[in-house]
Amino acid sequence: MSRVLTIAVAAVAVAASPALAQDHSMPGMMMPGMKMPPARPSVAKPPVAKPAAKKPPAKSPIAKPARRVTTKPNSTTDQPMAQMDHGAMDHGAMDPGTMPGKEAPRSGMAMGAGDQDQAMAMSIGAKTGTALAAGDAPAPMPPADHYADRFYPADAMTEAREEMMREQGGQRFAKVMFNLAELQVRNGHDGYRWDGEAWFGGDLDRLVLKTEGEGAFNKGVESAELQALYSRAIGPYFNLQAGVRHDFQPSPTRTYATVGFEGLAPYMFDLEGAAFLSDRGDVLGRLEGYYDQRLTQRLILQPRVELNLAAQDVPENRYGAGLVDAELGLRLRYEISREFAPYVGVSYQAKVGRTADFARADGEDPTTTSFVAGVHFWF
Repeated sequence: MSRVLTIAVAAVAVAASPALAQDHSMPGMMMPGMKMPPARPSVAKPPVAKPAAKKPPAKSPIAKPARRVTTKPNSTTDQPMAQMDHGAMDHGAMDPGTMPGKEAPRSGMAMGAGDQDQAMAMSIGAKTGTALAAGDAPAPMPPADHYADRFYPADAMTEAREEMMREQGGQRFAKVMFNLAELQVRNGHDGYRWDGEAWFGGDLDRLVLKTEGEGAFNKGVESAELQALYSRAIGPYFNLQAGVRHDFQPSPTRTYATVGFEGLAPYMFDLEGAAFLSDRGDVLGRLEGYYDQRLTQRLILQPRVELNLAAQDVPENRYGAGLVDAELGLRLRYEISREFAPYVGVSYQAKVGRTADFARADGEDPTTTSFVAGVHFWF
């Protein structure tokens, strides 16, 4: 019996031995009569070295665009806006063309100083360009420096510029034109008439010769004149003319001092006017105009008016004071080329006032109607 009891006590001791190794230092966990083994000495762990802080990279002359900051809650790389180090950003080095959301200028398209000023003015709402009020400020001076002057001597460049000016408006030209060179078929009194001019010069100054006259077959020349004039451009469309006029017919002949104008009026009307002062003190005047109505590229209808006036009676030349005569014409020409155009038409001429009285006294009809055929040409 005692042997059995001894075996049971040993089995219980063996089963309870693992529990004896546990730490029962908490109150209430100490069993009566039990002693805890001494605690193991603690071993000090070596200190772990922290990684060295990274130095910020040196700033480059041109700062890179700042990275766009996001506030995603799950982002591990982006910081919230409130935690960004704004002191690390160099705003002065940033190029406006490289700011986030703005396209950088393309190569070769950099803004100049004038463009930057205009962009700045537009940004603050200032008026620029054609939005400015009209003014009378003088035009900017033309540039005085020329790149070619760096490589060529001054004499060579002066000669080249003079040649350029001659080729671009300083040339001398010449032209001969007959607006009228025609036969006039009347009722038993056929005749002829001419009206032309020639000039030589440039755009501003010219020497001009004008001639006109008329006659009848079997009677000879009834009137003929020649004018030699200096012509000066007074605008883009008109010339002022002055010179002398000599009448070869009718007799007695006269020589006149002449001053007049010619040019292109609005709506493409060709106008000419002149005043004449003779060596005998007679004062005459003339005004004429015509208009080329282009029906096609080659067919042209030309109405024409000519008025002659006198300040006093000139009985020896059969002129009367006031309106001497008037000619109304309508001619249709066909341009075989720009320089040569035959035409046909009608012409009505009437002497009025004292001049008509002189014509009747000489046995002439003061009014005549003619069928005309002629050539308009120039070279």
